[in-house]
Amino acid sequence: MAIEFGTDGWRGIIADDFTFENVAKVALAAARFFKRQPNLRNGVVVGYDARFLSKEFAETTAQVLGSAGIRVCLAPGIVSTPMVSLGVKKLKAAGGVVITASHNPAKYNGFKVKGYFGGPAYPEMIADVERELAKVKSVRRKLSLEELLDRKIVRYDDLASLYIEDIKGKIDIDLIRSAGFRIVFDAMHGAGQGVMQRILPGLTLLHNDFNPSFGGVNPEPIANYLTELTNTVREGTYDLGIATDGDADRLGAVDEKGEFIDFHRVFGIILKYLVEVKGLRGEVAKSFSVSDMIDKMCAKYGLALHTTPVGFKYLCRLMTERDILIASEESGGLGIRGHIPERDGIFVGLLMAEIMAARKKKLSELTQELFDEYGQRSYDRIDAHVTPKEKQAIIKRFSGRPKTIGSLVVRDVQTIDGFKFLFDEGWLLVRASGTEPLIRFYAEARTPDEVKALLADASGRTLV
Repeated sequence: MAIEFGTDGWRGIIADDFTFENVAKVALAAARFFKRQPNLRNGVVVGYDARFLSKEFAETTAQVLGSAGIRVCLAPGIVSTPMVSLGVKKLKAAGGVVITASHNPAKYNGFKVKGYFGGPAYPEMIADVERELAKVKSVRRKLSLEELLDRKIVRYDDLASLYIEDIKGKIDIDLIRSAGFRIVFDAMHGAGQGVMQRILPGLTLLHNDFNPSFGGVNPEPIANYLTELTNTVREGTYDLGIATDGDADRLGAVDEKGEFIDFHRVFGIILKYLVEVKGLRGEVAKSFSVSDMIDKMCAKYGLALHTTPVGFKYLCRLMTERDILIASEESGGLGIRGHIPERDGIFVGLLMAEIMAARKKKLSELTQELFDEYGQRSYDRIDAHVTPKEKQAIIKRFSGRPKTIGSLVVRDVQTIDGFKFLFDEGWLLVRASGTEPLIRFYAEARTPDEVKALLADASGRTLV
């Protein structure tokens, strides 16, 4: 089976294509890539999430890199993707590797490559790794991990503590504490476990332990998978619920009523805070699947807006090359100038608490502000598992650019990534997942019922 990099790294099914042999091959290809990067003398940072065998896959990666003559900073325990990216930046390393499949189901694992700038490797960097991978037939590991540790080619470094101290210098923790908020944090059995309470003691914790099956729930912080969090917030009179995904680079937020707040609104709330309260300026970047509310906000503030294909690697490039104040995708990932050119669920969750404290408003009130100013909006997404034949049929249907979808007239079609159909009020996006055998249907309209109808018309599925 071919090893292919998708939207964010290579992902595969454990013991099927994601094997120790294949991980070693990808690690050797990555080693050859890293040898051409700046700061090689400072080595490469390697970390891993809470999935089955992630620790062992990370050790294999460190062994291959070390045997290739590259110094390795290896995390001694579970860490988030942002911790590895921050480690790359702080240690001025040549890059990083994270063993993680992010939000994918438990049967998956993955291999993410980080650039020397502390964010997702650019597309052409991944293409370089893939070219090297095509040349790899087998891998000889000259030295054991123990020998590499003895020779100090591989060393352990506490990336979690490095990250926590950095966050404390960027978020107003004292302001959050003084507000007396009651907050629930759902680690979803992912890499955020054991971290948040070290930054903000006194939280109520959910799924904050090691469970590689993720309790049978995909570790993705979207409404479908956060029922326990929303019920806990609602029944326990909490002020805020936050959740992070499998590698803790994405965030899900729940208001004091137990209502899930989609990430378009989170993006808008943070943008409003940075510009109107903090007085910051800069450019804004968003993925193709993000609300057009952001377009309206940027027009009001006079900020340049960039729209990219789905995948934070595209946003990362803009963050490293331009004066990007904030960059976000719809699936819970957001980066802010001054931190790292990377998604960071823990950082964004704490920032949401800071905004509530600074503005002395509930999360539901911050959301309503956006609706009052830019119009009521509702959003949802469905993921359809499809066969290759079904996938081609769906793509063919929408590539024909239908004039209507359901009762709505299509006013324009955009094709930056998939097919985005624009209506008088709202839009529909149809695109193939870059990490799973899925077709994703995204929709935004004025009301939840309109969104549900649009998704049903597009996918051919009855939604309740």
